[in-house]
Amino acid sequence: MVLNRTHLAEFAAVLAKARKITVLTGAGVSAESGIPTFRGEGGLWRTWSATDLATPEAFRENPSLVWEFYHYRRCIVSKAFPNASHYALAALQQRCKQEGKNFKLLTQNIDGLHMQAGSTEVVELHGSLWKTRCCHCGDVQENREMPICAALDGKGAPDTKTPDARIPVMQLPRCNICNGLLRPHVVWFGENLEEKILRQVDEALNACGLLLVAGTSSVVYPAAGYAPLVSALGGVVAEFNIDDTPASRHCKFKFRGPSATTLPEALGIPLDQLPQVTAPSDGS
Repeated sequence: MVLNRTHLAEFAAVLAKARKITVLTGAGVSAESGIPTFRGEGGLWRTWSATDLATPEAFRENPSLVWEFYHYRRCIVSKAFPNASHYALAALQQRCKQEGKNFKLLTQNIDGLHMQAGSTEVVELHGSLWKTRCCHCGDVQENREMPICAALDGKGAPDTKTPDARIPVMQLPRCNICNGLLRPHVVWFGENLEEKILRQVDEALNACGLLLVAGTSSVVYPAAGYAPLVSALGGVVAEFNIDDTPASRHCKFKFRGPSATTLPEALGIPLDQLPQVTAPSDGS
C-alpha cells in the first residue's frame, strides 16, 4: 500500500514539530505478528470468546478453564516475534530521546512484544501475560516458565472437540510465598486499571502534542477516550488502522492499512533499516 504523499508530508511536519508524543497501540499491532485478537468472526477459543473467559467471575467459577485459555495464549506469544510496527515505534522512541522530546508508549497488549523490540518504559494498560498475581497475598511476579505448572503441560488446545482439562485447583499455578492460587496479572473485563497506570496515562496525555493510535478498535474504555481527549485539548491525533473506528472522527490523519506497513512509512523509517524485518515483495 502506498500512502498519499501530501498526507505524509503534512504528518511529517507535525511529527517534527511535536515536543510531546504519545503512542497508543492495540491488538491489531500484535495480530500482524500472528497473535489472535479473539474478537470478531472466528475469534473464539473453543466455543468461548475472550469476554466469556477474561472476567473475575469466570475465574472464580472455573479457574482451570481460564488457566487453559491463558496457557494457550502464552504458548502462542512465546513463539511470536515483533513486527515492523514494534520496531518502528522503538526507533521513534530513540529518535525522540536524541532530539530531547517527551515520548511515552501506552499499549493495550499484554504480550510484551514492544519490549522485545527495544521499547522501554512501556505502560502496559492491561497488564502482562508474563506476570502472575496471587489471589491471597497479592504478590506480583514475572513468570515465563513454560508450562507455568506441570498440570497445564499439553493443555489449552483451541479445538472445539478438546475436553476441558478440569485441573484440580491445588495443581494450578500457586504462589511461592503463601501457596495461594495465582491468576494472570491482567486487567479483566469489569476490572479497573491500576491507579499507578492511570497516573502514568494522565501524565502522557497532558499537553500531548501528537497522539499516534495504532491497531486499536477504540471501543474498550478508558483507552477509547484518549483520542477524543487529546483532540479536545488541542493535540493532533493520527490513526493507523485497517478500518475506521469510533475514534476516527477525532483524527486529523488517518492511515489505512496494516500498521506494519503504514507506521514505518509515515515515520520515515525504511523497512530494511529495522531489525529482523525485510521489505515485503510486490506480491505479498
